Amino acid sequence: MIHTLTLNPSVDYIVELEEIKVGGLNRMQNDTKFPGGKGINVSRVLNRMDVKSKALGFVGGFTGDYIADYLKNENIDTDFVPVAEDTRINVKIKTGTETEINAKGPAILKENLQDLKTKIGRLSDGDLLVLAGSIPSTLPETTYEELVKICSENGAAFVVDAEGELLKKVIPYKPFLIKPNHHELGEIFDTEFTAAEEVIPYGQKLVDMGAQNVIVSLAGKGAVLVTDENAYIASVPQGEVKSSVGAGDSMVAGFLAAFEQYRDIEKAFQYSVASGSATAFSLGLCTKEKAEGLLSQVSITKISLKGEN
Repeated sequence: MIHTLTLNPSVDYIVELEEIKVGGLNRMQNDTKFPGGKGINVSRVLNRMDVKSKALGFVGGFTGDYIADYLKNENIDTDFVPVAEDTRINVKIKTGTETEINAKGPAILKENLQDLKTKIGRLSDGDLLVLAGSIPSTLPETTYEELVKICSENGAAFVVDAEGELLKKVIPYKPFLIKPNHHELGEIFDTEFTAAEEVIPYGQKLVDMGAQNVIVSLAGKGAVLVTDENAYIASVPQGEVKSSVGAGDSMVAGFLAAFEQYRDIEKAFQYSVASGSATAFSLGLCTKEKAEGLLSQVSITKISLKGEN
């Protein structure tokens, strides 16, 4: 079974107004709230693609109850670790441009982390854990390494969607999938990319370091999947980008959902790109219908890497 992990989830509160009057009274035109966090987004998209998952992480207070109830109402299983302080609220103010006010989040105690490790320790062969997002400041910087080590010891597969040093440190544990964008990949290797083909040698380096599959998104310039034997370059569908929030999480969910159904890496990559684009073209996360409606626009070019290493 797929499990997703969000260490610092949030209630995202989005308010829309014509303009902000600093120091004055502001009346919003519309407001929306929903659970936030990369792992939670993956679970929500998987659910829309008819794939079951269980959401893990830390929640507390009335805001934590809101997240748990919201996911329950969407028929998503949860196994959160309760903490003493309230789950954070992130405010996003839209006035043509978007202003974000993100809270720090609750303190996570040693015993809370140990409870999470116990839950992850129950995963075994046939299970997969998605670790997505940043590590809260009250947790050790080595938290991801400690958790993927548990997965490796128990035979559970894992996916990591994180940046910089967090990502580099877990690669030797052989993640099933990692998904840096081209900026994040450039930061790792201190370089820049202007075309999909330029990404391939660096994707190969990540595979050599331990990753089984590497997806690199290049926004409107396409996406690349690198495995130990092949590279795949995908075109991206054309459409109006309404919001990039959740697009990367949707790519992860689309890949996992299709791979579970077809056991075909190339097909999973096509679904990944279609799912990310469908979310970018939507206000909110994609649906299965919107993702599948874009599949025909995602063409895949396969390049053999045998003998190139």
